[in-house]
Formats: sequence, C-alpha cells, structure tokens
Amino acid sequence: MLNIAAIMGRLTADPELRQTQSGNPVTSFTVAVARSFVKQGQERETDFINVVAWRKTAEFVCRYFRKGNMIAVDGSIQARKYQDRDGNNRTAFEILAANVHFCESKSSGPEVDVPKTPIFSTGSFEDVPGDLPF
Repeated sequence: MLNIAAIMGRLTADPELRQTQSGNPVTSFTVAVARSFVKQGQERETDFINVVAWRKTAEFVCRYFRKGNMIAVDGSIQARKYQDRDGNNRTAFEILAANVHFCESKSSGPEVDVPKTPIFSTGSFEDVPGDLPF
C-alpha cells in the first residue's frame, strides 16, 4: 500500500497551536494550491487543502509560518468521519503532515522570525574508509 501526498501553496490564515487533553500539540491549517493546468479562456483554479500537523511539526508551523506564506507539505492523506450539527454522517479528507518546508526567501513573504541556524542538527559528517562506488 502507498499513501503519499505532497503539496505546495500559500497559507490561508495564521496557524494556531492547540493541545489535546493529553497535552499533545496540534494545529490544522488550509493551504491554497493553484492547479497546474488552465483551461483555455478560463482563469487558473485553486484548491483549498486541509492539513493537520502534530507535536514538533505543529509547533514549527505555528512558530515560523503566517497567513500568505508559501509552504510545502509532505505526508499522507487520511479520512476522518464525524457527525455534523444536524446529526448527518460526514467524511473529511486531510493531509497528515510528516514534514513542512519553507518555499520562499524571507523578504518575499510576510514578516516571520525565521531561524538563522538549523533547527534540527544531525551531527557532524565522518570520513568513510575506502573508495566510494560512484
């Protein structure tokens, strides 16, 4: 089975950080994604795709992204069933974010406090003995 989704677009609102009853950070936001094709004589259409981010990813989005920022999201599509106010069964489809990425320079979007050093450090590189196969 394969469930991979990747989108890039602009945030439609400032993301807000919430916490579950057990204290896990979560945020949900909408990304406006322009379709890659335009029918002749018509304007480009835009899809508004809902995204959910949890824990560190949620904190990262809420700290560094604002309405109008370009964002790239990769993750998986999930379906969530719920009942609306009238008691009707509904299904919502959304992307469960695994990673989010900046997509524009700091000067091209709304003012955000972007870190000057990497947020996550993977340590240092080490030499590999012998010849490389390429």
